Amino acid sequence: MYEFNVHKPGAVNDAVSALKGAEDGKFLAGGQTLIPTLKQRLASPSDVVDLGGVAELKGISDEGGALKIGAMTTHAEVAASDTVKSQIPALAALASHIGDAQVRNRGTIGGSIANADPAADYPAAIVGLNATVHTNQRTIAADDFFTGMFETALNDDELITAVSFPKPSKASYQKFPNPASRYAIVGVMVAETGGQTRVAVTGAAPSVFRLSDAESALSGNFSADALGSLAVSASNLNSDIHASADYRAHLVGVMAKRAVSAAS
Repeated sequence: MYEFNVHKPGAVNDAVSALKGAEDGKFLAGGQTLIPTLKQRLASPSDVVDLGGVAELKGISDEGGALKIGAMTTHAEVAASDTVKSQIPALAALASHIGDAQVRNRGTIGGSIANADPAADYPAAIVGLNATVHTNQRTIAADDFFTGMFETALNDDELITAVSFPKPSKASYQKFPNPASRYAIVGVMVAETGGQTRVAVTGAAPSVFRLSDAESALSGNFSADALGSLAVSASNLNSDIHASADYRAHLVGVMAKRAVSAAS
């Protein structure tokens, strides 16, 4: 690890000010990506702004038509929340299968989506459930938030404060996990909210994406049978030591059908 300054603000404004005042600052949420990166000397920020003491970034609230989850809420808290389990059980189930117990008790929803790992689970929930990302500057629609591999629409000094998830009438997330890391080789979130069907895929491509053909098929018949003729192109999918692009294309169809069956 290289030497850096540590800031421990107690409020969002203080955290943003600390980052702006740094030569090359980084926000620290759960640290599941940043800490290993620092240990391997793959990054050398001048300052690290620890968000652990910012109480306003934590918590889960039921706002009627949506659940609002603070950015520093851990995966374990989302998974164990009675509110989440009763209102959006698919989201609680997704959180319960992220990594292992240690990761779930340290990792946060805000840190996960800000990092935008192409194999992370939460991006599928953001896009599939049509969530809204709240920051200290604005709100960002789900379809506009993820812009590429490890890239988002966030500005350099912008901090995620919360995420609002509309309550779906039906939803399920199914993934084929890497047996070691538990990251998604392919993960699919299927949701029906306000009469609209959305299908979001993570792990398969450089960034989360919507499967429009599946959405069209399900809009008139929300059943696994409606996806019987679904053909997923492998042309833009990832190919690595864990799975080829063709295998991932096959898994997208399999996981989509499983998700629809579970949601139904």
